[in-house]
Amino acid sequence: MGQEQQPGRRTLLGAAVLGAAGVGAGALGQGTAQAADASGAAGKGGGRGRHGGHRLPVPAIVAHRGASGYRPEHTLGSYQLAFDMGADVIEQDVVSTKDGHLVCRHENDITGTTDVADHPEFAGRKTTKKVDGEELTGWFTEDFTLRELKTLRAKERIPGTRQHNTLYDGRWEIPTLEEVLTWARKRERGHGRRVWLHIETKHPSYFRSIGLGLEKPLARLLRKYHRHRAHSPNFLQSFEPSSIQRLSKLVDCPGVVLLWTADSQPWDFVEAGDPRTVGDLIKPEGLAWMAGFAKGIGPLVDLVIPKKADGSLGEPTTLVRDAHAHQLVLHPYTMRNENTFLPTEFRKGSDPNAYGDAFGAFQRYFETGIDGIFTDNADTGLLAAEDFRARK
Repeated sequence: MGQEQQPGRRTLLGAAVLGAAGVGAGALGQGTAQAADASGAAGKGGGRGRHGGHRLPVPAIVAHRGASGYRPEHTLGSYQLAFDMGADVIEQDVVSTKDGHLVCRHENDITGTTDVADHPEFAGRKTTKKVDGEELTGWFTEDFTLRELKTLRAKERIPGTRQHNTLYDGRWEIPTLEEVLTWARKRERGHGRRVWLHIETKHPSYFRSIGLGLEKPLARLLRKYHRHRAHSPNFLQSFEPSSIQRLSKLVDCPGVVLLWTADSQPWDFVEAGDPRTVGDLIKPEGLAWMAGFAKGIGPLVDLVIPKKADGSLGEPTTLVRDAHAHQLVLHPYTMRNENTFLPTEFRKGSDPNAYGDAFGAFQRYFETGIDGIFTDNADTGLLAAEDFRARK
């Protein structure tokens, strides 16, 4: 995504180890798992990523929509590159097709991430809808069968910022979640290490309202691929707490509640007339409530370290300490290399699309004791995490 959008990005929970193979076969990120194994905890939050005897390296690096800093997001090409880099976890967002298949897209609006506008046969599908209170005009996954969606090709979402990624426009299809699960199983068998996934339900109340609920199809797929247990290598996340509550009754996978700005409300709260805001949820009583059905939270990075008026980082909040007190892990979102996304003190030069001092920014967030972080640039994150551990 460009700027972070209301329940459009995500983050999540850590609690797993990548096994004896460490973080990956490539040079990037080598030693991450070894460092965590040697200490049992790395950094202030070390050890908090444990669930049922498994743990992620701390801090863990979650590949946001795959290696989306280098490939069009949510494609098998993006996921494969993140795997090759050695990402600790790889994220998928899931939405539904007209015929009930779960596909990996950041939003059900596919106008900006596919070539659908170039298909005259689908011109009549363009429409205006209200999704989670926002009026949108474009093409939507729920108006297409899977067979129809498979005729489209993915493209770079922010070509003005990531022009180099447009080289890969048209190369990959929209993957189904089942295709991703098959891909992960093959990688596990071929490389001898587990492939951890972070799966988010997108707009679950909206999809439920049109008869295409996400939770039951997701649970069926997880059971089919034997990924439904507490120790299975995946986490389930959502901006709607009720979606995590529903999933907790269907599978045993650890759930994560994603959190936007302090003054925002989860959409299911809006629909239910629940007056609580994210600001209420990050207070001790809100954290205690979430700990009753979730294992972690995925806060916007600004909830961990607020920004000043000039865009530079201020002083950390007490969120990390408070969440850890309730046995919740934190994987904030989202770190990116480009100047335009970095706090002002870590920008370099005047080109907003050039890389800034992402390593420096990673260190500031790691120093708060977070258990991991989502990033579009997993290679940068893995090296930054190694640097952080080396100083401990």
